[in-house]
Amino acid sequence: MTHDQDARRVSLLLGLLFGLAGMGSASAAIALPMVADEFDTSVGVAAWTISGYVLLLAVATPVYGRVSDLVGVRIPLLVGVGLMSLGALAAAAATSFELLLLARIFQGAGAAAVPTLGVTLLSARYEGEIRSLALGRLASIAAAVSCIGPLLGGVTEHLFGWRAVMALPILGVLVLPLIWSAVAGGGSGARLDLLGAVLVAGTSAGLVMLVQSPSTGIAIAALGAALLLLGAPLVLLRVRRHPHGFLPASVIGNGTVVRSALVGAAMPASWFAMLIAVPAALVADGWDAWKVGLLLLPSAVFALLVPRVSGPLLERRGGARTLAVAAVLASASLMVAALGIGLSWPPAVAVSVVFTTVAFGLGQPAMTTAVGDAVHPDVRGAALGIATLVFLVGGSIGSAVVAGLGEVVGIPASLLLLAALPLAALLIIRPEIRRADAAAVPRQY
Repeated sequence: MTHDQDARRVSLLLGLLFGLAGMGSASAAIALPMVADEFDTSVGVAAWTISGYVLLLAVATPVYGRVSDLVGVRIPLLVGVGLMSLGALAAAAATSFELLLLARIFQGAGAAAVPTLGVTLLSARYEGEIRSLALGRLASIAAAVSCIGPLLGGVTEHLFGWRAVMALPILGVLVLPLIWSAVAGGGSGARLDLLGAVLVAGTSAGLVMLVQSPSTGIAIAALGAALLLLGAPLVLLRVRRHPHGFLPASVIGNGTVVRSALVGAAMPASWFAMLIAVPAALVADGWDAWKVGLLLLPSAVFALLVPRVSGPLLERRGGARTLAVAAVLASASLMVAALGIGLSWPPAVAVSVVFTTVAFGLGQPAMTTAVGDAVHPDVRGAALGIATLVFLVGGSIGSAVVAGLGEVVGIPASLLLLAALPLAALLIIRPEIRRADAAAVPRQY
């Protein structure tokens, strides 16, 4: 097998795993009304099964990234997929809402391994154009699987009930053996800075809870603010005293890492906003869940075509300019979605989801490339873990704005407000674009 063929196979399998992790939100959202009926609660309370999943998905991400620096990718990936599968099985068998929520939390904690370790593996295993194509392929497959999540969830719920929907991510167990030979061991062998990990996880949880508070209530906002205000200075103190600990000083002090992660977060913000806004708006207009899924199918096809564009674009224009292109597309997608939903025009909604899918397929590998190239290989996992955390927080912002403000000002207005986020990201990435332009200009002697 050639190097290119190996990259294609590994990235496809990792993308499938990534998509199954994302399906934990995309397909489960379809089942919320049935979960609420089963356990005699409201849909708002049932939505905690999504919020808890996303919370642990974000919080555990940097932990897996840093652990992979120390022990390699194999062990943390095995633990993560195992937790995701056991959590899915427990959620399907839950006899109370409390047990369902606990199972979903474990499922999210396991799913967090996939996005960080997938990009870490590809960044370390391949170089140049092969790596760019592999990262683009991973993002596109993940997006395509997530796009069919609502349709698969709707059909599964119709045929087998909501419990089968919760069990869908267990399919990751079937993928893991196929990729096992490519998952190297290794790592630096250093010990994990456990206190640093706890402080980063707690602070990250506070940030995600605060972002999600518009749709989860004042108590969550207060708890999130407390964790963030207490944790942030303690994390900074820990980094100062242990610059090579869980959160390396060389990572958080790297401007390219910080700016690329912040700009990259605009893409999942639009993506998660769409996952909530489109089904909610169309179902309110009388659409069945499976029909909503059919409307999203064209975006899955486009997702599969994105690597043909993202890889060459990354090689020619670099990570910063590719992020800028993705940000423009993300903003446009939100504007078109607001128009389509406001006018009850499904074709515009379908086009907006396609734009979002392409933006995601460009932005995620661009962010990964920029971050991975900016740090030493010994801390690449930590850098990608932190960047992925910021990436997922962007998704929380998107879902929180639509779920929170959507009830007050309407979904179209909330999408228009969110469209300003990718445009603001263009200002953040300008220094990286200027630096790349300066490096490309030959010196005069």
